[in-house]
Amino acid sequence: MKTQKIVIRAETTADIDAISEVTRAAFKTLEISSHTEQFIIAALRSAKALTLSLVAEVDGLVVGHIAFSPVTISDGARNWYGLGPVSVLPAHQRKGVGKALIQEGLSRLKNLNAKGCCLAGHPAYYRQFGFENVAGLVHDGVPQEVFFALSFDGHMPQGEVIFHEGFQATGEYGNAPDAMMGTGDR
Repeated sequence: MKTQKIVIRAETTADIDAISEVTRAAFKTLEISSHTEQFIIAALRSAKALTLSLVAEVDGLVVGHIAFSPVTISDGARNWYGLGPVSVLPAHQRKGVGKALIQEGLSRLKNLNAKGCCLAGHPAYYRQFGFENVAGLVHDGVPQEVFFALSFDGHMPQGEVIFHEGFQATGEYGNAPDAMMGTGDR
């Protein structure tokens, strides 16, 4: 079996359509998805709230994407970010693309002096990166067992985490307050 060479790089304007297609395809069959992830990314981009937006390329083709955006924490902790959505084309899932995106993204966040990162996602997957469930750190509407945080400086904030309002996007021009954050983790 041929090992694929994965190149991780910052998104460019030329990648926007490919990112939308990758995201749509990655979440298409996930029952937990509200199928709004591509609109979330567009809303974050439009609001200039994408701290990091990275793509994964294999043979020159964009096959994955990851977004990181600032979060607000009720205890006043600063420089924390939310991970998500992360998307990989179905044909490239379970081949290390998502893992490479997450590792590179976390490394770049640390280089930006981030204090930590949080997300809603699959417990068996995100623990391998050091994410953990943290008592006292919550995101409204997300069960504690699927809400994770990773501190970069050893300090774990307490309180409610609020993601950017772009996570409420349900379409190019519409929003709904009950839209759930999407993180396709494969």
